[in-house]
Amino acid sequence: MTAKKILLIEDEPDILKTTLAFLESEGFKVMIATDGLVGLQMARSESPDLIVMDIMLSKLDGYKLCRMLKFDEKYKHIPIIFFTARAQESDQRMGREVCADAYIMKPFEPQILMEKINLLLKNG
Repeated sequence: MTAKKILLIEDEPDILKTTLAFLESEGFKVMIATDGLVGLQMARSESPDLIVMDIMLSKLDGYKLCRMLKFDEKYKHIPIIFFTARAQESDQRMGREVCADAYIMKPFEPQILMEKINLLLKNG
C-alpha cells in the first residue's frame, strides 16, 4: 500500500520538526511548507491526501488558505486539520466557517492527532 501524503504547513521550527518526525514515524509521506503561500502552491501541485496546518502563518493565514482550497472544486475534497494554539471559541467558529474538517490545539497529544487523521482519511 502506498503511503498517504500529508502536507504539513507550520512556521514554528520546533513544532514543525516534532510533528514531521511523528507523522513520518506513523508511515506517512510528509511534505512541508513554512508559510501559507507556499502551502497553497504545494496543495495545488502535490494533491496531498490530507493537510495539517497552523492558522497563524505568514504571507497567507490559515483561514484564507483553507477557504481558498475548500471553495475550489478541485481541492475541496482534501481534509484539513487546523493545528493551532488559538483556543478561543471565536477561532474555532471561524475554522468551521471556512470548512476546516478538524481543529486540534497545541500543544497536542499525538494520539488525538492520529485519531483525527485516521478518521478523516478513512472517511475521505
